[in-house]
Amino acid sequence: MNRFKTYLTIGLLTVSATACQEDFLERQPPNIILESQVWNDSRLITSLLANYYDRLPAHTQIDIGWDQFAAYDEAMWSGNNDGPNNIVNYGFERWRLWDYGLIRDINLALENIETKSTALNAAQKAQFSAEFRFLRAYVYFEMVKRMGGVPIITKQLVYDFSGDPSSLQFARNKESEVYDFVASELDAIKNDLGNAGSNTRANRFTAMALKSRAMLYAGSIAKYNNQLGAPIQTAGGEVGIPANRATEYYTKALEAAKEVISGPYSLYRANPNTGENFYEAITKKLNNNEVIMAKDFLVTKDKRHGFSYDNIARNIREDNLSSSNVTPVLNLVEAYEYLDGTSGELKTRTANNSDYIYYDNLSGPFANKDARLYGTVIYPGTTFKGQEVQIQAGVAVWNAGTSTYQLVEGNALGTNYTDGKLLTGGSGPQRSQTEVSNTGFYLRKYIDPAPLSSTRGIRSDMWWVRFRLGEVLLNASEAALELGNTADALLYVNQVRARAGFPANSLTTLTLARLQNERRVELAFEDHRVWDLKRWRIAHELWNGNPNSPTAMMYALYPYRVVRPGSAQDGKYIFVKLVAPRFRAPRLFQFGNYYSSIEQNIINNNPKIVRNPFQ
Repeated sequence: MNRFKTYLTIGLLTVSATACQEDFLERQPPNIILESQVWNDSRLITSLLANYYDRLPAHTQIDIGWDQFAAYDEAMWSGNNDGPNNIVNYGFERWRLWDYGLIRDINLALENIETKSTALNAAQKAQFSAEFRFLRAYVYFEMVKRMGGVPIITKQLVYDFSGDPSSLQFARNKESEVYDFVASELDAIKNDLGNAGSNTRANRFTAMALKSRAMLYAGSIAKYNNQLGAPIQTAGGEVGIPANRATEYYTKALEAAKEVISGPYSLYRANPNTGENFYEAITKKLNNNEVIMAKDFLVTKDKRHGFSYDNIARNIREDNLSSSNVTPVLNLVEAYEYLDGTSGELKTRTANNSDYIYYDNLSGPFANKDARLYGTVIYPGTTFKGQEVQIQAGVAVWNAGTSTYQLVEGNALGTNYTDGKLLTGGSGPQRSQTEVSNTGFYLRKYIDPAPLSSTRGIRSDMWWVRFRLGEVLLNASEAALELGNTADALLYVNQVRARAGFPANSLTTLTLARLQNERRVELAFEDHRVWDLKRWRIAHELWNGNPNSPTAMMYALYPYRVVRPGSAQDGKYIFVKLVAPRFRAPRLFQFGNYYSSIEQNIINNNPKIVRNPFQ
């Protein structure tokens, strides 16, 4: 009996073990998510969306391509090597984008939501589909602004292995057709997007912000490309937009901007210090009603970047490596007007050029400047993180025999002159040393003030703003001006200027040139400058490759303490403008740069693809 019990027990255990083995073999691996699970779980779809948001194309932003801030006329490279200082000309492949990998993934997601999301209700499916379509419209806009017309593909393409790939080969759509597609998609989805109040996921106002930007680009190209002596175009319209469509596009840009302006956003005004306020308008995450959409980062989730580590001012860096790579240039600094409306050119010499202008302190030349300068650039005499950013190139020693000044600069940073007072600041500027400003300025915008954010161990979770109300107001102003509605154009631009410290209604007349400068100073280092100059078709005029051109060369400002004992000027400061040391080649933008070249392998694989002009 006992023996039977033993055999029975063993038998049952054997059967049980066999059953468990069979159950185990039928279980799904815990580290594999099936397609059917993805499309029926809103959390998994949201995770997929997050991946696609992260893959949105970018030319220059704080987590990728940020060195290119120094490739145009906002900054130069003060880091190691020549970097963007020695760009002899912009290559025709520059800005190239042909991202059909992301387009394919989005198209596949849209089809799967339609056919496989059986557990989602109609409202959920509509919202997710709208969000994927927003991302697709965003990618098409990023491609068309670089390449001109590209093939519009909205369905998954599947090869049948027949040996004939022609069914997968699509010709380029017209440039105007791509812009029309972007606009129609955004109009179609805006009411399904949801995400009200979010500034990291698209909602209806994000869609209209994108539409206002895209339509403004299309209107500018339609108008200004056709004003060139020889318009840049192809016979099939893959490049070039008919001039008679400019009004239509400007109208759409204005209407979309008005939708955003009437929404829940407002210009950031939380800080009574107008300079600090502008800095916070871009960088502050909490209670910021100006930011419409941003790419966010979070240190606690290990989603962070090293922009502050690489670009914080030299003498306040928290690590012993890197810093000060991208440093603003005098060209940009002088674009910021004085609050009385006069030109932003810094006053460093007397009217007859016979002598320097002497200032009591380092911040003297910048007094009563547009507050956006302070919020964007660290200039002499200012602080960051509560610390003085010590910017002084050297001393100007008076020579009574020759009645001239001798400029003396220290080889080491933070050193004193023979009189026991400062010679060269801990943050320079310095003519040849790297990782210290060579221009006399540092970035403030997008530099993180959080403790240890400029260290390799912590790094930064400063966000990157993709859309904000300040831009949309300027979009509206430009579109209104182009449509002949000067009153509305003034209303919108003066709101932006008033936040920067200008009197109400500071502009009473308006030209495109004034608006162009407003965009330059408001949106500096937000990846607008090169695209604006391209759409206005003036990049080749400003960046003409001429070493004597004030717009093609990059300039610096060096402050010196005056050493002139017994004189009223002793201890005051003078400022010297100069071509930025280490700047090698004037900016040269060619007609072939208005549209990027298409890679040869794309043309080899698809004979229907037409090349861009000049390439």
